[in-house]
Amino acid sequence: MGPKLGVIITFNMNSPIDPILHAFQEALQAQDLAGATVRGYGLDIQFFKTWLEGVRGETVPWTHIKAADIQTFRQHLVGNLRQKAAAVNRRLQSLRRFFAWAVQAKHLDQNPAIEVKFLRTQPRMQPSALLEPEVHGLLRAAGQSPHGLAVRNYALVQLMLQTGLRVGEVVELKVSDLVIYSRSGWVRVMNGKGHRQREVPLNATARRALSAYFETRVDLKPADPVFLSLRGDPPTPRAIQQQLVSLARSARISRIRVTPHTLRHTFATSFLKDHPGKLVELASLLGHESLDTTAVYTKASRESLAEDVERSRFNVPG
Repeated sequence: MGPKLGVIITFNMNSPIDPILHAFQEALQAQDLAGATVRGYGLDIQFFKTWLEGVRGETVPWTHIKAADIQTFRQHLVGNLRQKAAAVNRRLQSLRRFFAWAVQAKHLDQNPAIEVKFLRTQPRMQPSALLEPEVHGLLRAAGQSPHGLAVRNYALVQLMLQTGLRVGEVVELKVSDLVIYSRSGWVRVMNGKGHRQREVPLNATARRALSAYFETRVDLKPADPVFLSLRGDPPTPRAIQQQLVSLARSARISRIRVTPHTLRHTFATSFLKDHPGKLVELASLLGHESLDTTAVYTKASRESLAEDVERSRFNVPG
């Protein structure tokens, strides 16, 4: 299979593309990595290169980069930009992968990133999810959306809450990917993360919301997108994100930021609360390749830890 189009990134349309970075991205594409992953590597590497050239005040060839430069970059991310350990380690991982490839591909003789240490992180906590009153508030706001979007937005939010689909999976859904009967139903994810397919059951709540939305669509065909914008196009992930921000504002949800992943986390935490111990089943529903990824939902949440500290016997009003 040939390389995907539209993945290679450029940062300044007036400047030439860095040939080594370009070759690295093509190598990642050949490994069938997702386009967003390839772009992420490119952005992280270019971010480092731009920072380094700004510090030195001159163009810096890849062959002139030393381990000390990457160590100083790590200190800059932490001390000046105040980035979290996960973000710092992601950028460092991008550099380590890039320089390891550059040595293997004979572009460099030495790997300056080979001994760079990642930041230590505390054990991951359970991702933040919506509380039950917040879920009701978000759905109420969706059902009161203006401009004729109430039925669509309600179905969109219910689908994400009841299935845990990623936003990229939602925007790619076709009508033929949904099977809805009176007593059962499911949604087929044809190209999930890692190019894996899966089927996720649709409960009665999701089936009713989707059926009501489909009744508003004219000449619905199997190949049509499940969700449409006001212009009649499939919404982009960014458009769904902005819609959720608007709905959260209408619902006066300020405790946490509401994103598509917040709804995915809400589905996962709710599933484990109702079905304790069913981690394998949850991993299958979420499309996780490793149970280690799913196990984060068994961790203590930031909110539960805060409640425990608040109830501490030494927390006595002064």
